Amino acid sequence: MQITFLGTSSGIPTRSRNVSSVALRLPQRSELWLFDCGEGTQHQFLRSELKVSQLTRIFVTHMHGDHTFGLMGLLASCGLGGNVQSMDIYGPSGLEEYLQACRRYSQTHLAYPVKVHQSRPGIVYEDEEYVVSCGPLKHKVTAFGYRVEEKDRPGRFNVEKAKALGIPPGPIYGNLKRGEWVTLPDGRKINGAELCGATQTGRKLVYCTDTVFCDEAVELAAGADLLIHEATFAHQDSEMAFQRLHSTSTMAAQVALAAGVKQLMMTHFSPRYAPGNAIQLQDLLEEARAIFPNTNMAYDFLTCEVPRSGKD
Repeated sequence: MQITFLGTSSGIPTRSRNVSSVALRLPQRSELWLFDCGEGTQHQFLRSELKVSQLTRIFVTHMHGDHTFGLMGLLASCGLGGNVQSMDIYGPSGLEEYLQACRRYSQTHLAYPVKVHQSRPGIVYEDEEYVVSCGPLKHKVTAFGYRVEEKDRPGRFNVEKAKALGIPPGPIYGNLKRGEWVTLPDGRKINGAELCGATQTGRKLVYCTDTVFCDEAVELAAGADLLIHEATFAHQDSEMAFQRLHSTSTMAAQVALAAGVKQLMMTHFSPRYAPGNAIQLQDLLEEARAIFPNTNMAYDFLTCEVPRSGKD
C-alpha cells in the first residue's frame, strides 16, 4: 500500500501545491485508487510515476470544487488514451448528477463503463483483500472520511515442515497456506494454521477531509496505521477554522491522539501560510507534534508506504 499526494492545498492551487487528491497504489495487483480529484489532477498524474491505466476506483469526500473539479477531465482523458477498462466512483449524493451534467453539456462520450455509488456510513466496497468503509465528517456540506483496511493474511507457509510430515506438494498446499484443515489420503487431518507463521496483520489507512474536529473522525480513524487528516489552519486561526468547519493542526493531532493511530500525515493547507507570512507551515507541524509527535506534513508528489504495525 503506497500513497502519493497529488495535491495538498486547500481551496485554490498555489505554485507548489495543487488542490486535493491522494493516490493509493496497490502494487501486488497493479491497481490504483484515488481519493478526491481536484482541478488539475490529471496534470499531476503526468508529473508523477503513476499510471492512469491502473486507475479503477475514485473515492470522493464531498462535492466542493477543490475536490471534484478535476473529475470530468480525468475521466475524459482516461477514455481517450488511458486504456482504462472500467471505473467505479464513490461519493455523496449529487455526484452522479454532477457527472451526468458534465458529460451532457460537454458532449463527452466515455469508451468505458463508469458506475457511481452513493456513499453511506458503513462498508462501501469489499473484495478478498480489502474493505473500504466511510463515516460522516463535520463540514458545511455532506462529507465523508474513508477507511481502507487490508485483510489479515496467514503467515509464511513452512514448506520444509510440510515435507517432513510427508505431505505431498500440490494443490493441497494452497489450502494449508490459507490456514485450512485438510485430510490427507492416509486419513490424517492437518491444521494448516500450524504450518504457517504468525498472521500478517492487515494495514489500516484513513483519509479525513474536510472537517472540523469531531468524534466521528476519531471513531473512523481508530487504530489506523496511517491517518491522513486535513490541517487547513494554524492553531492561532482556530476561530476561523470553527467558522469554516475546517481543522487546525492541533485538531488533526488531537484526532490522531484520541484514535490511537500510529502515524499522522497532515494535508490540505491554506495558501495563507505562504513564505514571507507571519505563520509558516513549519509552525503548523510543530504545533501538531507538540500533541502527537509522530506527525509529518504532506507535499505534492510525496510518496510513502503505509506502515505495517503487525508482525509477519
